[in-house]
Amino acid sequence: MKVEAIYGDRMAPIVVQNTVQGEGRAIYDLVRQSTDRDFTFLSIDGIDWNHDMSPWDVPAMFPKGESFTAGADDHLERITKEILPKIMWDHDLDPEYIMLSGYSLAGLFAIYSMYRTDMFSRIVSASGSLWFPGLMDFVKDNSPMRIPDVLYLSLGDRESRTRDPTLSKVQENTEYLAKWYSDMGIDTRFELNLGNHFMDPEGRMAKGIAYALSR
Repeated sequence: MKVEAIYGDRMAPIVVQNTVQGEGRAIYDLVRQSTDRDFTFLSIDGIDWNHDMSPWDVPAMFPKGESFTAGADDHLERITKEILPKIMWDHDLDPEYIMLSGYSLAGLFAIYSMYRTDMFSRIVSASGSLWFPGLMDFVKDNSPMRIPDVLYLSLGDRESRTRDPTLSKVQENTEYLAKWYSDMGIDTRFELNLGNHFMDPEGRMAKGIAYALSR
C-alpha cells in the first residue's frame, strides 16, 4: 500500500481518495484547476481492489474475473485508525472536515463507509459500483453513523447499457439512492455524464470533489 499526501493549510479540509493505478496526482491537479478552495489531498494506492473495496463476499461475476471478498471494514479501519491519525499528528493538521471520495468500487466503498464510521462529513461516489449485490437492502436496513453534510453521486449515461442483469441496475440504483439520501435531508447532487464507465474517470472524480469542496 502506498500513501501520498499533498498538503494544504493546517485547517484545510482533507480529501481521502482510494486509487487503483496511481491516478491521485492527476485527480488533484484537475481539482486545483476547478477551485481555489484549499485542501489536503491524501491518495491511497496499491490496494487489493476487489478485497479492500468490497463490503461483503460476492462470487466472481465476469469471465476471468476475481471474486469480491469482504475487506472493506479492515481497510476502513486502517484509514480511520492508522493512516489519517498518523498524518494529522505528524503534520499538526486540524481539518475543517474530512471527505472520502472514490471511483467505481471505491465509490461503493465511500457510500458503505457512511454506515461504519462517523469520520467523513462529505462523500463523493463517482461512477460508483452501486450495482453491487445486496447494497440496496443494506442501505434500507441500516442507518448511517453520520449524516454527511454533502453527498455527490455521478454516473455515465451509458453505464447501464449492458446485457448483464446486475450491472444494468447501476443507474436505477444510483438515482434511487440520490433521492433516498436527499429525502434524509442530505445536500445531495446526482450528475449524469456522457459515456461509459471508463470515460474520463479522473475528470469525473475531480468534478465531484470540486463540487463537494464548494458547498
